[in-house]
Parts: sequence; structure tokens; C-alpha cells
Amino acid sequence: MKKTILIFIACVAMTLGAAAAEGQKIATVDLRKVFDNYWRTKQADASLKEQAADLEKESKMMVDQFRKGEANYKKMLDGANDQALSAPEREKRKKEAENELLSLRDMETRIKQFDNTSRTTLGEKQRRMRDNILQEIRDTIKAKVKNGGHTLVLDTAAETVNGTPIVLYTAGNDDLTDAVLAQLNVNAPAAIPGKSDPKQ
Repeated sequence: MKKTILIFIACVAMTLGAAAAEGQKIATVDLRKVFDNYWRTKQADASLKEQAADLEKESKMMVDQFRKGEANYKKMLDGANDQALSAPEREKRKKEAENELLSLRDMETRIKQFDNTSRTTLGEKQRRMRDNILQEIRDTIKAKVKNGGHTLVLDTAAETVNGTPIVLYTAGNDDLTDAVLAQLNVNAPAAIPGKSDPKQ
């Protein structure tokens, strides 16, 4: 692992060295700041939270129904064991209780499937939204660097696998973070924070 990190850092250093030697223009962007403060990210987060709340509400209704079924099953079981009743009646109630138990098991399976499907659906939607937003950010960065004549852009928020920063120092002279964020938020709806202040 350490060897891989060292190789990666060496590659970055070689790239930077080669870029400097060739007179290339390097820019930086704090991708985390841009991503977190882009209005579409906030909109996507709100949408995901709303969908998660709806799914949780539906799951809770199913669980409540299951608990009512459990209480009903216990009553039916008590009735099936009531010695005051005739043997045929007890047998009848026992069969009803068995059917209720089968229904409960089926309901339990459906609840588990619903929860698993909900988690998968939300996870996939989150990944799709994240990928789409990152692509929009990359496209905006590409347009900015072409206009500025930059040939390389580094993410100042990037970290190695053990949590140390990849970019150890930058003077910030060619930091495009605020400019990129302002461009992305230029058409933000008034209700979304971050439209007028790219530093939020």
C-alpha cells in the first residue's frame, strides 16, 4: 500500500516537473467545495432525502401492519388453546392461527425485500446523480481552462488512500474554484443557496 502511494506521488511530481519544464500552465480547483456548493448537488440531496423519507414511511406502515398481525396471531393462538372450547373449535382456530403465521412470514419476507430494494434504488440514484453532477463540473472546468490557456488542473481537495493531501502546497494564483462555482450557479433558482455567493 505504501509503495503504491509513493509511486503515485512520484508520478504526480514527475507530471508537475514535466509540466513546469515545458512551460505548461497549471490551475487548481477545490472539487469538494465546488461539488458541495453547486446548486444541483443541493437539489439532488433534497430529492434523495424526500425519496428516502417516502420509502421509510412506506416501510413503517408495513412494519406496523406486521406488528398488528403478530398481535392477532397471538390472540388466535390463545383461542386455539382455550380448553373451554370444543375440540373441533380448537382445531379450527389452530388452523386459522397457522394460516396467519404463514401470512406473517410472507409479510416479513416482503418487508425485507422492500428494504433491500429501497436501499439499492436510492444508492443507484445517488451514484447516477453524483456522476452527472461531476460530469457537469468537469465540463465547466474544461471550458474555463481552455479560455485561460491552462493545460493541467489539480484537485486541491484530493487525498491519498490514507487521508493525506495529494497537493501539498499551492500559492493559489491560478485557483479556479470560485470562478467555476460562480459559472455553475449562474442559473441557480432563487430558492437554492449559493447562487449569488460562490464561497458558500
